[in-house]
Amino acid sequence: MGRHVQIVVASVALSLCGCKVGKPGSVERGIVNFTKHHITVGNKSAKNPFAFSAENMASGKEAFGHYCTACHGLDGQNTGVPFADRMSPPLPPLTAPDVQSYTDGQLKWIIDNGISPSGMPASKGTLSDDEIWSIVLYLRHLPSAGSAGEPEMYSH
Repeated sequence: MGRHVQIVVASVALSLCGCKVGKPGSVERGIVNFTKHHITVGNKSAKNPFAFSAENMASGKEAFGHYCTACHGLDGQNTGVPFADRMSPPLPPLTAPDVQSYTDGQLKWIIDNGISPSGMPASKGTLSDDEIWSIVLYLRHLPSAGSAGEPEMYSH
C-alpha cells in the first residue's frame, strides 16, 4: 500500500471513529472539573465584599435578572429556558455542586471572563464589579427550581 493510500485510509478511519459524540464519562467530568477549579479559573482567594442582607440580595437578583436569566432562567436552574439542555455542554443548574463548589472569587472570575467554549459570555465591560459581586451573593441563595416562574422572553 502506498503512503498516499495509508494516509487516506487512516484519515477515513479517524473521521469515522471521531465523529461519535457521547455524554462525557465520570473520569472526563472529573478531569475537567479539577482543571477548572484548580488551574484555569482564577481569583480563587478573592472574598465577596457584600454581606448577606435583603438589600444586597435584591441587588443581586436584579443584576442576575438583567444579565443571566436568558440562559439560566429566573431561578438559576434553567426553568423555562428552551435550549438549556441542548447546548453542548448543557447548561448546569447554578445550584449544582460543580457550580456551588467554586469560591466566590472564582464565580466572579467566571462572570467577568466567561468560559470558552461553553457559551458562557464574559461580562467585563458590561457589568460593574458591584453588580457581579451581588450576583455571586444571589447565586449562593437561589430560589427553589420553578418558584420564580419563567423568563418573560420565552413565555410567548
